[in-house]
Amino acid sequence: MYKDKRISVIVPAYNEEKFIESVFNNIPDFIDKIYVVNDASRDNTYEVASNIARQDGRLVVITHERNRGVGAAIVTGYKKFLEDNIDIAVVMAGDNQMHAKYLPELLEPIIKGKADYAKGNRLSKLEYCRGMSNWRFFGNWVLTLLTKIASGYWKISDP
Repeated sequence: MYKDKRISVIVPAYNEEKFIESVFNNIPDFIDKIYVVNDASRDNTYEVASNIARQDGRLVVITHERNRGVGAAIVTGYKKFLEDNIDIAVVMAGDNQMHAKYLPELLEPIIKGKADYAKGNRLSKLEYCRGMSNWRFFGNWVLTLLTKIASGYWKISDP
């Protein structure tokens, strides 16, 4: 529990056997539920996550019988979060690129009623991009730019 709110983390996972344990190990103790949505992984993601779940009752493994994509995995996690009556859901990728130590910064505006939704930006500081390949950095930059334009945060106007 974090400031009287029950918090869950949704982890969409496809072929993340190498990372899923480190994702779990980085999740703070104040997280009440962790939903790993195994999106029909072909590796040992399910086995690794299930072993962790046997040791820690916070972790719930949900498996898609066929690969449905990251969006569907997130939706599956949201449905379980709603079913369990958790107050706030956070999505963290199964590849361990998101730093759980920043969760309080994302949670605070929601808990204080200043925001309904908060999103981290891995490109806001150079230190967050360490270990990211040039292609992944470029792809994240383009997606961030497009998201800001689509949300109206940045407006493109004619000269």
